[in-house]
Amino acid sequence: MSELNPHHAVYVGSFDPLTLGHLDIIRRGAGLFDKLTVGIGLNPEKNPLLTPEERESMCRQVLAPLQNVEVKCFAGLTVNFVRECGAAVMLRGVRTLTDIELEFTMTLANRALDPAIETVFLMASEKYSHISSSLIKQIASLGRGNTAEQLKSFLPREIIAPLLAKYPDRQPQ
Repeated sequence: MSELNPHHAVYVGSFDPLTLGHLDIIRRGAGLFDKLTVGIGLNPEKNPLLTPEERESMCRQVLAPLQNVEVKCFAGLTVNFVRECGAAVMLRGVRTLTDIELEFTMTLANRALDPAIETVFLMASEKYSHISSSLIKQIASLGRGNTAEQLKSFLPREIIAPLLAKYPDRQPQ
């Protein structure tokens, strides 16, 4: 087994799309660790709106200013991806008590799979704790009026036009 770096963390998600809540956790994580890998999980059981290539491209664009952050796609178990990256830390963001319960269960399973990998939790900032990718997609598909303007409270500006392009009746304004 190769040695894992305790100054390298991995933050995984579907990022379908990357939200301001995700970006907040990534920025804060990048400030805590020497290196942060953002892992875009490819789950064949999910039906994402954005392709893996679109998600990776959007994440790279938004995260480019963060010098110690890299973006990679992966399939399979998260704990295996973390080890492949050489990281000793899995970074997780939590918004609600429901998240905490789910994350607790996942952390116990991950610890059983690889006890060398620690999980570190960051609480979502209050202004982002209500944001979810599902909410974003609902606003984009059902919003009225200036949907692009409404989405500025939830998404990095670079993501708004490509997301709205997925909804033919919602062209960016």
